Amino acid sequence: MALPTGGPAPNGKNTADRIRGFQKRRSVGFTLEFPVSTSELWNLISRAGNLNDCHPFCRTNDAISWENNSHQDRLVYLNGRTYVRQFLTWEKDSGYELVIGEENGPESYVVWEMKELGDKKSTLTITVYPYLLANMSKITSYLPFMLYIRPKLKSYLKSVLNGFHYFIETGEAVPRNHWGKHSWFS
Repeated sequence: MALPTGGPAPNGKNTADRIRGFQKRRSVGFTLEFPVSTSELWNLISRAGNLNDCHPFCRTNDAISWENNSHQDRLVYLNGRTYVRQFLTWEKDSGYELVIGEENGPESYVVWEMKELGDKKSTLTITVYPYLLANMSKITSYLPFMLYIRPKLKSYLKSVLNGFHYFIETGEAVPRNHWGKHSWFS
């Protein structure tokens, strides 16, 4: 069972209502296979500051709160853009859900989900429900989403997941912009 973390939203909505609202948006996801169990993968993705070692576009990743029932951190990208991640659910060896955005700004909803494939083999999927174009109708936003937002997010997610894979394989922090620069974050 996914455990709520971080408390109610400032607007008074409970976590389940917030998630249902975010899930009405279009999404972009990417999945990568890892040569470790979900337990080992969980130990990496649930560690405070893990993006410092694994995220190719991260300048810094510092915990604001990292306790059993409250997980929140700050991610500063290479270009200086600063986002706060507020974790909504936290399920050991399975994944978590979070919102990310500039402080007091619009938020994207993100799901990190792990699956066990066998002995020392698992997948990690990151799915983003971006705030970009969320206030436009599905018809009006279709082409901009498919031609611009989707390819940009897919490229970003591929680099992030490959960063985790790189760290697992080498034990070393991923070099910044290792798979190329990203116009939104580099």
